[in-house]
Amino acid sequence: MDARETTEAFIASAEAHSAHNYHPLPVVVATADGAWMTDVEGRRFLDMLAGYSALNFGHGNRRLIEAAKAQLDRVTLTSRAFHHDRFADFCRELAALCGMEMVLPMNTGAEAVETAVKTARKWGYRIKGVPAGMAKIVVAGNNFHGRTTTVISFSTDPEARADFGPYTPGFEIVPYGDLTALRAAVTENTVAVLLEPIQGEAGVLVPPAGYLPAVRELTRERNVLFVADEIQSGLGRTGRTFACEHEGVVPDMYVLGKALGGGVVPVSAVVSSAEVLGVFRPGEHGSTFGGNPLACAVALEVIAMLRSGEHQERAARLGERLHRELGRLKDSGHVTAVRGRGLWAGVDIAPAHGTGREVSERLMERGVLVKDTHGVTVRIAPPLVISEEDLDWGLAQLRAVLGA
Repeated sequence: MDARETTEAFIASAEAHSAHNYHPLPVVVATADGAWMTDVEGRRFLDMLAGYSALNFGHGNRRLIEAAKAQLDRVTLTSRAFHHDRFADFCRELAALCGMEMVLPMNTGAEAVETAVKTARKWGYRIKGVPAGMAKIVVAGNNFHGRTTTVISFSTDPEARADFGPYTPGFEIVPYGDLTALRAAVTENTVAVLLEPIQGEAGVLVPPAGYLPAVRELTRERNVLFVADEIQSGLGRTGRTFACEHEGVVPDMYVLGKALGGGVVPVSAVVSSAEVLGVFRPGEHGSTFGGNPLACAVALEVIAMLRSGEHQERAARLGERLHRELGRLKDSGHVTAVRGRGLWAGVDIAPAHGTGREVSERLMERGVLVKDTHGVTVRIAPPLVISEEDLDWGLAQLRAVLGA
């Protein structure tokens, strides 16, 4: 069969033998390096999505691959029934990076969010003194924190919620960025406010200036935990280690994932104070693979890379370039809105140019991979290691697709 038939055969087999819970673009990636991917037909594509920020440091980053290879020859899994020699370093270094004291490691982002929910409730009952079974967590509309049963219980996305009830109680949803609504929702039984500092899946929505500091002040006044889901926004994506830093905010708890595993292994974590994470006792929460030696080895290298500040600086500098060019498309009317920070943008396509999916497909034909969301929006989030030349080339393809 020819190359095209090979692509079609791969996709047909996947469609026949896997649940249809995703709608990927019709490309079959075979190899990748840095910001580039090559498909089974030998075509090269510029990756402008970076695994929703899981690949902040690019495909096949040599430091991360070498760290993984070295650990593979030593030990990959012990379970938490035993100690291993990478665990303490991982917890200490990640806590230091976050300016916190303790770490509870898991695997996926959704697991970390579930862990944050359980932590906040446990803290509420043991420390704050909320009556048993009455703990409430305030969240924002249009959030995306994962797809587990509890997490979709406080989603406002019909696709995420439909046919998965009954839903987990204990959550109150308020509009994102609306401080008045948030203040009204906080009661004596509120144990946490859980927010994305920038809402990724919703279209890279940045809250109004001053919102996050006001949330921090409110939660401190009312003895409520401020939990920042930095799974997509954290670890360099916005030009700072954490998106909260842009407004000088330090939450009570970070929820981390995606880039923490460097695109090599799934690694997630909740990072907080000793008072908050100290509420757990043996047997109350855990994960067989959480904090495994391979994950810790890779994550330790990620932390070391972030400690240099190089990737944050690069995201800030190239982010200015990205948003400047996207702003010109908005000024010319080819897109209706541009949002984001650093190397992260949500771009609303003008209706005359089609849907976000259609624009994504046309970009794919020109060798650029992005992903749509919510109909009109295209998300752009290249690896932080992308070169200026490649970024410019990718943006040139977007201009060509839009006829700009």
